[in-house]
Amino acid sequence: MMNKANIRPAWVVILLMLLCLLAFTLIKLSGTSSPVNNNNQTEPETPSKIDLSKFKNAAENEKCFSCHGQSKYSYENPDSEKTVTKKMYTELVKNRDLYYVSNHREFKCTDCHSEDYETFPHAGNLRMEAIANCIDCHGGDEKYAMFEFEKIDTAFLASVHSLKHNEDFTCWMCHDAHEYKINARSNENLKETITYDNMICLNCHGDLQNYQLLTNKAQPNILSKHEWLPNQASHFTNVRCIECHARNEDTLVVAHLVVSKKDAVRKCESCHSKNSILYASLYKYQVSEKIQKEGVIKGLLMGDSTSIGPDKSNTLNIISLIIFGLTILVIIIHAALRIKK
Repeated sequence: MMNKANIRPAWVVILLMLLCLLAFTLIKLSGTSSPVNNNNQTEPETPSKIDLSKFKNAAENEKCFSCHGQSKYSYENPDSEKTVTKKMYTELVKNRDLYYVSNHREFKCTDCHSEDYETFPHAGNLRMEAIANCIDCHGGDEKYAMFEFEKIDTAFLASVHSLKHNEDFTCWMCHDAHEYKINARSNENLKETITYDNMICLNCHGDLQNYQLLTNKAQPNILSKHEWLPNQASHFTNVRCIECHARNEDTLVVAHLVVSKKDAVRKCESCHSKNSILYASLYKYQVSEKIQKEGVIKGLLMGDSTSIGPDKSNTLNIISLIIFGLTILVIIIHAALRIKK
């Protein structure tokens, strides 16, 4: 008597393989550490007490900060022989704490501003003085050659900001020389870096008064203009505006060629893929570190297999565990039925 061959139905094999593959992929996606740390938001470092002795020009600069470092100032009126106290214009108040942790903290105020400001009351024509741009000081300087200021200037001049507003749009529209502080990105401060960079954009695009210094057009609503973006809030807090709105260049630390809105990135795969713009810009330092540690081949070809996402999803963790559990259950039931037969 011939026994019937025990042939496993093809659909069962295919189903098991698909379930195993899906479970493995989801666990890999959810288990890999995300470059963005959502639980460690930190405020910018601003000292509460400043040791002015650490700064060689602090004594001279404090003459300026005695008025421009606070919301009001006082002076002696020689005619009435009285002390007069007045409010300082908001835009002329400079944060002393932020200045002393900024990149320019060792400079004298008069290195950039006219020495005629040392006389009070200031002459009215001083407000017309031309303020130096980054390239005026840093261009051709070997000490700062690594930052490629000449290339930054070229990129900026080709940006939509410069092309639309010409000389009215200067470096200081985005980078306040009194507060600007460059930070090296790392896993620990990435969230802070993203917030800091995005606030530079929102200083105009999220502030009507600043926006209308350059145009009388109605200020666009940032939220409605980006309503097409899935999980909008998460993207805003975990991705820099320039990743989608600026053209990345390998030689520059930060992209300065801001493109028009019609040329902005709108395709998901531009970021959510192995060869994404985020790996080429925001996470560039991590790719460099991986290459140094593991070599070119492993660093580029055998790195994390996940696609970059805006944040780590707990829902994805739960779904992956459920599918994995169901896969194990199907295998156990299938094995039990075969043993019983």
